[in-house]
Amino acid sequence: MKPMITSILFATDLSHNSTLALRHAASLAHATGAEIHVLHVNEPISEDARITFEMFVLNEETRKSAARRRHEMVKQILAERQARFWASFEGDEAKIRDQVTSVEVTDGHPAEVILRRSVELGCDLIVLGAHDHGFSHTFLGTVAKRVLRRSQIPTLVVPYQNGEDED
Repeated sequence: MKPMITSILFATDLSHNSTLALRHAASLAHATGAEIHVLHVNEPISEDARITFEMFVLNEETRKSAARRRHEMVKQILAERQARFWASFEGDEAKIRDQVTSVEVTDGHPAEVILRRSVELGCDLIVLGAHDHGFSHTFLGTVAKRVLRRSQIPTLVVPYQNGEDED
């Protein structure tokens, strides 16, 4: 029988709970031999923020440079957190890192990009973390809901857990 899970898309928003979600993705990959694709989606800035930015940064090249720096900063944060996460594994478990076949930072609307990339990468499972209730829950919880509602493959939403060690 063919394994049911051969490719996992782990979608991270770089929040505290995404580390716990990555633990679940790594555990599933270890158990099944699946590859892991790590994805972070930079949300577009709001129209108000864009207009404000254009008002105070008049030079178009400077605005483009700032957008590139934002993207590069997120890549750096993701790389640092990935390194810290995988450094906590020892022995055979450390080999799970070899199952990470891609790490991608891209721009767009998170739910749409997660769903599109899951299809493009041929994933069998999407793993992402939920959020605590509050301001961020309203927006970021919407991403998980949209992914769950529209996904054609199983999706694991790891519940928010207060008090876990932050990576």
